Amino acid sequence: MESCKRWLDWAVELQSLAQAGLAYGKDPFDLERYARIREIAAEMLAHMADIPLEKVKDLFCGETGYQTPKLDTRAAIFQDGKILLVQENDGRWSLPGGWCDVNVSVAENTVKEVREEAGLEVSAHRIIAVQDWAKRNPRNSPFGICKIFVQCTVLGGQFTPNIETTQSRCFAPDGLPPLALEKNTEEQIQMCFAAHGAEHWVTQFD
Repeated sequence: MESCKRWLDWAVELQSLAQAGLAYGKDPFDLERYARIREIAAEMLAHMADIPLEKVKDLFCGETGYQTPKLDTRAAIFQDGKILLVQENDGRWSLPGGWCDVNVSVAENTVKEVREEAGLEVSAHRIIAVQDWAKRNPRNSPFGICKIFVQCTVLGGQFTPNIETTQSRCFAPDGLPPLALEKNTEEQIQMCFAAHGAEHWVTQFD
């Protein structure tokens, strides 16, 4: 397992270096070499993960410019001492959230994702934590990801089934359902409970 992680780290680093070279390089021969390095990185990842090469290229080689981590916002919403989770199409549960769109702030994205996945209108009022996904969650992406956990307050609304989630429910800390671990682990949800119960919570970050 550790060996596979090292190879993944190397492939991701090669991709990042090649992408930066393609963005800032000027010499046409260097650009050709950088493109080939990026292809090799994609081939490494496809081989290790047993994923079709073209799918890896779509995910891995489609960006331009200097590579930076993606932002993933997750909303912590509490009702009667329980935390709200949404059930995804595969049956697992997660905090409402998703990729931060390029034209919205972290707070705006958190509110938008809750509306789309849980049917609720909320206000985002506290950052619980900013965590490095690779250090905390099972890895299933070649990208670097920063996960931002945001405590929210419900203003109104109600759940309706949608293309992403099938139901929403509130859970006690000792009664959590099967989780989508790449999105949120039990440790991360327990951290949200701790923040909710703390009078003066200090934002955690990696």
